[in-house]
Amino acid sequence: MSTILGKAPVSSWEDISREVDRSKFRQHKPLPASRAEYLQSVRQGTAFLTFDFGIDGVSIEIAKYARILESLYQPYGKSGLHFIAGDFSPQADSILKSHWSRFQIDGINGWSKWDEGKWFDVLYFEEMPADSQRSSELATEIYRQATVIAGKLGEYLVANGIGLLITVNVASNPGNLALTLALVLITEALGTVVINSNHDFYWDEGKPAAERKPGEEPGRRDHFFRNVSKQPFFSLFQILYPWQGRRWLQVNINKRQSERLIREFGFPPQKVFEISTCVGNELFDDYQDEDVKHARLRMANILSDGDSVIRPRSLSDHKRLLHKWMDAQIPQVIGAREGLSLDLLADDIIYLLQPTRVIARKRIERGVELIQALLQGPLRAAFEQNRDRQLVLHVTGPTPLEHHEDLETILDAYRNLIDTLPSAFAERVFLAFSGGHETHASFEEQYLEDMNITDIYRMATAVLFPSETEGRGLPIIESGAVGIPIICSRYQPEEVFADVIGEDLPEALRIHYLLFPEGEFSEAFLNEVADQLTHPEAWTKWREHNRQAIRLRYSKAAMSAVFQRLLDHTYEIAT
Repeated sequence: MSTILGKAPVSSWEDISREVDRSKFRQHKPLPASRAEYLQSVRQGTAFLTFDFGIDGVSIEIAKYARILESLYQPYGKSGLHFIAGDFSPQADSILKSHWSRFQIDGINGWSKWDEGKWFDVLYFEEMPADSQRSSELATEIYRQATVIAGKLGEYLVANGIGLLITVNVASNPGNLALTLALVLITEALGTVVINSNHDFYWDEGKPAAERKPGEEPGRRDHFFRNVSKQPFFSLFQILYPWQGRRWLQVNINKRQSERLIREFGFPPQKVFEISTCVGNELFDDYQDEDVKHARLRMANILSDGDSVIRPRSLSDHKRLLHKWMDAQIPQVIGAREGLSLDLLADDIIYLLQPTRVIARKRIERGVELIQALLQGPLRAAFEQNRDRQLVLHVTGPTPLEHHEDLETILDAYRNLIDTLPSAFAERVFLAFSGGHETHASFEEQYLEDMNITDIYRMATAVLFPSETEGRGLPIIESGAVGIPIICSRYQPEEVFADVIGEDLPEALRIHYLLFPEGEFSEAFLNEVADQLTHPEAWTKWREHNRQAIRLRYSKAAMSAVFQRLLDHTYEIAT
């Protein structure tokens, strides 16, 4: 690989830019002449590349893409699917099939996991004077890392006959500059066909400080513009994110992203596409009360570490041991005090689900505030009349280490809730964190099968999704497919929310939802939520409408058609 990449001396961002420019003019080897031969080639070797695989939304979407392609490749014979990342968490086993190949490359994880965040912080949070010794040292180091990564990546692509590389977020959301640089250099050197899938861009919720209007709040990705005035660095940055390669297609998750690539960055429209999501057919399966209890039984085993009863840890103890918990993230239920118990199988439980990771933009603390308002308002009588009634807010995803403070915000909101409610109420409200776990050692002993996404949603009385920003908003689609009511905010970008809901579509195709308000909760809103939670049978038509709308818009067949078109386009650009 070193002979392919060359050994040009690099000591500045300008030097790297020259190497990147040279890569555009490499002679790419010809690909199979016929479409059938081309599909045979990519069938035998398709690889997915991202920072890491876990149970997060990006990993779940990649697994969907892989299943669709495996199905499309089936008529041509056995397929070879590969997954390349800097890390594979144990939770990834629940979404990646055991016969799919995995390859881990040290140094390609992103953000705080890229060498413990050292290079990310230096590039995007510190001043980098142009033409300085520091700038030169950084350029040299990033290029050194890139050549090491490119060598390992290139050897794997060649050895496994990878004809199609599907990269996800690594060339749009700058979590690891060395990885992106390596990706560009090696794919251009080998002439690899790339579908560059972009869930987030650095300019989604980010801009230079000079472009902010008076009083405008900073965006959560403003840090990527920290050195926008340092042209040698930032011009390279813009070229890489995303790369306009000869054999690259850009595939985005909403029209807004595509329009900006074409309008502002000069990408040819014939190389820019959108892909929606799909939900598995199993989410549409009919189910009964016993199926709900079976799902809750398995989750109870996960949350109790296999015990017959869930015995929550007090909030005080959990906060005292929070740093230790962050390292292990063992599933845990939190209560107002020690000595309480939680029965997930009880008929009187209200089960609120937040199917996301713990990160600030999900605003999970707003769900806690909603519970407080409900118990001080329209749910108060239901809790007074029935002393067995309990309520749990279950956050299903893990807490990334860099979002420790976001978890503290949620716990502080819960502290406020239990301090302001009568103890008879506060002791029946719980927080649950399962950390992405969907199985437990006790399952085998009890002949229980692992949980899946369908089981997770079936547990819920309602889904809370008060998110501030989203690239898509998958919980709206998934909860609707199962038939679970969703209470969601009108997140930003607003046109993305409108597209997911289907506001411009006929009524039969629109997803119904309760709007999670900004600011205070109105009496009318609280009454409507309380009615959904205590009289779900009254909302049957509402739920069935959503199931049918999503069945029509987000089926596997629809996504298969999109991938078939993408494969056709990759053949066209590669020949």
